[in-house]
Amino acid sequence: MPKRPPASKGKSLFAEAAPEPKPAAAAAAYRINIDGGSRGNPGPAAYGILIRGANGGVVAKLKKYIGRFTKNVAEYYGLIAAMDYAQSHGVRAIRIESDSELLVKQMRGQYRVKSADLQPLYERAQKMSRAFDSFRIDHVYREQNREADALANEALDETEGKPANPATPAKPNSPDRTGPRRIPARFRGGVLYLLEDVGLPDGSVVEVSIFPLQKREST
Repeated sequence: MPKRPPASKGKSLFAEAAPEPKPAAAAAAYRINIDGGSRGNPGPAAYGILIRGANGGVVAKLKKYIGRFTKNVAEYYGLIAAMDYAQSHGVRAIRIESDSELLVKQMRGQYRVKSADLQPLYERAQKMSRAFDSFRIDHVYREQNREADALANEALDETEGKPANPATPAKPNSPDRTGPRRIPARFRGGVLYLLEDVGLPDGSVVEVSIFPLQKREST
């Protein structure tokens, strides 16, 4: 058998593998809730954005009236504005939450973009999203997005000349509207119809207790 050449002292026949660099710690993502609304669809439209920092605290609230558009256009305007804010503030990782299933599934490539109005907004949003180190977009229920929804509605109210968050003085001897209340209702055809305006925002979750009342005898 041929003899192997003697290995040189202190040296290897092959270059030693360079130590693998330790991966940099991933930046914590900013959580951003977005919502777009249109009164008329198309009609007066606006978006609202709530931005939470890496520690979970609110760092910005954005809202803007954008003109007469559909709700879906307003949703994309909100998404683009949210990414623009993040990029301009040096944020490299974001998680977007929206209650628009259409927007989320289009951005994920699950739905095709068929609207000519949405196509350029979609392309711009896709290009911007690729500039982040980490970009994620999730669908949430409306109840989980109510703060962004409220901001969009504030922008619309202000455009229409309505005061933001108008204070409504309580009427004398009126019941406490923040606690439990007894509301008359009628059950018909499998649906429970309230017979009094409860004055709650859309998406409110309530607990209903049923106490059937005896029918009054006709005289």
